[in-house]
Amino acid sequence: MTQANPDDITLDPKSDDEVVAWLPVAMREYEESRLEAGDSADAADTARAESERRFFPDGRLIDGHQLFTIRLAGEDVGWFWLGPWNGTGVEDWWIYDIRVYDEFQRRGIARIVMQRADGIAREGGAKSLGLNAFAYNVPAITLYESLGYLTASLHMRKDL
Repeated sequence: MTQANPDDITLDPKSDDEVVAWLPVAMREYEESRLEAGDSADAADTARAESERRFFPDGRLIDGHQLFTIRLAGEDVGWFWLGPWNGTGVEDWWIYDIRVYDEFQRRGIARIVMQRADGIAREGGAKSLGLNAFAYNVPAITLYESLGYLTASLHMRKDL
């Protein structure tokens, strides 16, 4: 598979209308990820609803956060969301979501977007950039580690 040319990748801010269309899709994927990580259906639904309430209280993304459509040569290939970590000012930023559609994965797109995230966060006043990865998502964890992210905590569970 051919690697993406970084010059062909753009991050286009989502309009309010695009956010409205994107939100149920992204929240459904978030809920599904929670289920795959071991949450009960109720817990996954509660986490999704809380995320929507916290970050999209009126259907629009809260101030200070940035949500982009990832494009490859003009084609929509995913999304990217980052912003200040809630309640800690602007020095600590967080990558809340990155998604490259399956048919575009393994082409270096996420790596390029993640590298650009550093500059976006710095421009916003960030001194650090964090993220969460579900343990089952080994390819993402491998990418993040290769970009210098270190494990800050580890949540473990077992079924009884």
